[in-house]
Amino acid sequence: MSVDLSFFENLDLTLEEEANRREGILRLVREYERTCRNITAILNRAHSTQTEEGNSSEIINAMFKMYMYKENLLELLKNAVPTIAQAAIEKFEEVKQHLSNIAQVVPYQKYYRYNELWTKVVQSSLFLASFAVYLSSERLITSDEIESMFGVRVNLKNDLHDFHISLDEFLHGYIMLTNELSRLAINSVTLGDYDRPLRISKFVKELYMGFQLLNLKNDSLRKKFDGIKYNIKKIEEVVYDVSLRGLSGNQTTSSS
Repeated sequence: MSVDLSFFENLDLTLEEEANRREGILRLVREYERTCRNITAILNRAHSTQTEEGNSSEIINAMFKMYMYKENLLELLKNAVPTIAQAAIEKFEEVKQHLSNIAQVVPYQKYYRYNELWTKVVQSSLFLASFAVYLSSERLITSDEIESMFGVRVNLKNDLHDFHISLDEFLHGYIMLTNELSRLAINSVTLGDYDRPLRISKFVKELYMGFQLLNLKNDSLRKKFDGIKYNIKKIEEVVYDVSLRGLSGNQTTSSS
């Protein structure tokens, strides 16, 4: 025969092996996604309301009349938030195990061949970790903390070839945090926590300043970075209304 059929038979084995590996990775990713949904459910309790789609002025108008009746609820909220954050942080032991399981089935130096299979859930879990740490201490999570919580190195210098968290994934997590904080700013007001939006505003503006120092090449990152400005605007609307009504203990606001 002029065609060696054994070549195609061997090629078919290679293709089948590749398909099985991808399916195995996807199965592990689905388990990872399930854990992330559980963490999301825990962290959503920090909002305690679903009013993020409402107009901030209308929300504050509605709550202004109830101002004197919010003290006990506000105290309960402030005490509950660190507990919620800690419960979420503890779930990252499961995230660490999921990433370890995925890393074990990805061949050495083949990270970029399969990365698209798990990058979205990694971005989501990085955001969840960032939000949990913010709720616990109102600061930005560090790369060292991420490496500890995830059990995987962050590729800050783009020099890693084994399994890692990419720099783009790392930055996506930070950007996603700003959207969640704009939601938290609005929902905090509905619960009578009028100081939190001011602290959120300061934090998000500082994070935005940090991103302005970066020359972002990734198209997706650039587009999402532009979204930070929209989130800042939403937060500032809340801060303005709170300050206008004299509801906050700190009446100083800063403009962008």
